[in-house]
Amino acid sequence: MITTVLFDMGGTLEDIWVDAASEMEAIRQVDAMLKSFGLDPGCPIEELKARVDAGWAAYGRFRDPTNIELKPVQIWRDYVLASFGFPEDVLVPRCEALAHMWEVTHFHRRLRPRVKEMLEGLRQAGFRLGVISNTAALYQVFDTLEEYGIRGYFEDVTLSSITGFRKPCTDIFTVSLRQMRVPASECVYVGDTMSRDIIGAKRAGFAAAIQITSKLTAEKDANTAREFEPDRVITDICDVLPVVKALADGTH
Repeated sequence: MITTVLFDMGGTLEDIWVDAASEMEAIRQVDAMLKSFGLDPGCPIEELKARVDAGWAAYGRFRDPTNIELKPVQIWRDYVLASFGFPEDVLVPRCEALAHMWEVTHFHRRLRPRVKEMLEGLRQAGFRLGVISNTAALYQVFDTLEEYGIRGYFEDVTLSSITGFRKPCTDIFTVSLRQMRVPASECVYVGDTMSRDIIGAKRAGFAAAIQITSKLTAEKDANTAREFEPDRVITDICDVLPVVKALADGTH
């Protein structure tokens, strides 16, 4: 029996991508925000970018093998801005603001067309809905869902920044299942990557996993061992509704 559909955020409910313009705008905003806090980086913008990029790379070397997500304070203090030695009493209270800005500036984000129509269809069909997302900010996903006008569709939003676990770690899926009070055997997961979404959901025992292709799919799945296969691959978010209904009816 399928009762619940859980979604990835970036690349699934929304299109997300990075380009040179968004990268540079994020650095400019880091510079402006730090100066507004009285924390002058004291270097040209090009050097600031190199040092921030190096900080993110260092964090990635910790995060990616462990699938552990640190809090924004730890990420920005201990990795992204570690080389500047800013005083903690000034920097620490501002780390979430920096993290939030980065998530909405470094990445272009846009709700996929007809997401609301798809979610409304699932809700009217009686399915329960939730979100499981990797993110380096505490509140950005909640705020973005509100801005898109779809927060009300989801009973639960489980984030790596809050749980401390990143997909494909099964713990983040288990937290969501506990919060939703639903067994994995009643759940379908929808995500855009094999490496995080499909593998994670399958390891967690979900009844099915649907992969929707995105701008990130090939990049994130490069060199990923195909431990599992998605139950269905789609390109249009509206296809989630008929696929889930078919799975629930046992006709897929």
